[in-house]
Amino acid sequence: MSLSGLRVVEFAGLAPGPFAGLILADNGASVIRVDKPGSVSTDVLCRGKRSVAINPKIPSGREALKKLISSADILIDPFRPGVMERLGLGPEVFLGNGAQQGLNRRLIYARIVGFPRTGPQKDMAGHDINYIALSGALAMLPGFDKPAFPLNLLADFAGGGLICALGILLALIQRGKTGRGQVVNADMVSGAQYVAAFPLIHSLIPVSPLFGNERGKNVLDGGAPYYDVYICKDGRYMSIGCLEPQFFKVFIETFLDALPKGFDPLHGWRPTPQTQTDRGEWPKLRTFLTDGFKTDTRDYWATVFQGTDACALPVLTPTEAQSSTIPGSPFPLVHPQVAGSEATQPPSDQSDSFFLTSGQHTREILRELKFTETEIRQLATDGASGDNGASLIRSVHKL
Repeated sequence: MSLSGLRVVEFAGLAPGPFAGLILADNGASVIRVDKPGSVSTDVLCRGKRSVAINPKIPSGREALKKLISSADILIDPFRPGVMERLGLGPEVFLGNGAQQGLNRRLIYARIVGFPRTGPQKDMAGHDINYIALSGALAMLPGFDKPAFPLNLLADFAGGGLICALGILLALIQRGKTGRGQVVNADMVSGAQYVAAFPLIHSLIPVSPLFGNERGKNVLDGGAPYYDVYICKDGRYMSIGCLEPQFFKVFIETFLDALPKGFDPLHGWRPTPQTQTDRGEWPKLRTFLTDGFKTDTRDYWATVFQGTDACALPVLTPTEAQSSTIPGSPFPLVHPQVAGSEATQPPSDQSDSFFLTSGQHTREILRELKFTETEIRQLATDGASGDNGASLIRSVHKL
């Protein structure tokens, strides 16, 4: 696979860091997650990863992590600014600083934070909803009386983890030219803005037909009745996205043919293919579609539009959509697919669980780093690894 042979050290975090690590693992990299000893992880983005539990606040633990990071190609830092420096594991330790020789000058040191590092919020706490609020994207999202936020997809995963993974790949290409690593800085406010470049730029164009200044009145923000979600008779939903006139024509003609005989919610008014371009008729069209979809179930409408160019498709539940994943696996397919690469299957020891047990590979990884049994025992005694080192001491005593 594309990243086979690369070692990644991912410090345990939430959402964006683990997602960046997952992308690398799914494409062949060996990813080691660094957990706190005794911690319980709720991270489900752990396919193909291993866990080492080491405490960097204890001197022997910090030195062990320096050895691990010195052997790595990539480090993923998910902490707020300054945390890794205070732990004695900042980028200058490995990449060097001026005349100072670093421990690993080929290291790609990737950092994900919420706010821009030079902005007024750089030291503040925040989450996805706060980051997209500052990006300008939240103000443009659909919603009846206020913008609706898209779970934590836009900043955490698109603007955070995915953008960070892209930066890592770009840095690897650059390292192939120079032989040197570098710091990759990703913040989720800027990342969300970059992902939202299309609507943000359109919002600045006075005559843009897609995104104007008034939210909820435009084609893609819920203003157009032919680009929306409708409730069906059984409480499930259909998505409609027939933007182009030829697709709207197919949609409306197919929809009218499938309605019950005598359906007439607007007392004689019925939409035509020309209704799409008449904004004055949009309120009537929305009422007609709203009432029409409620005449039958989602699966009925899905069957009606199946195989057409109406751009009308059922809204699947997560369970229904799972049928497109790897057989027998709860994980989505690795994407994009690179020709010649096989989709990654979950490791056998994780096939029955979404979670990776904190520290379950500690001893295995330490031995890969050429730690002696005496050194492993000392880490355990120091409380720098495992649950106060008890499990490691037991494993050593069994040798």
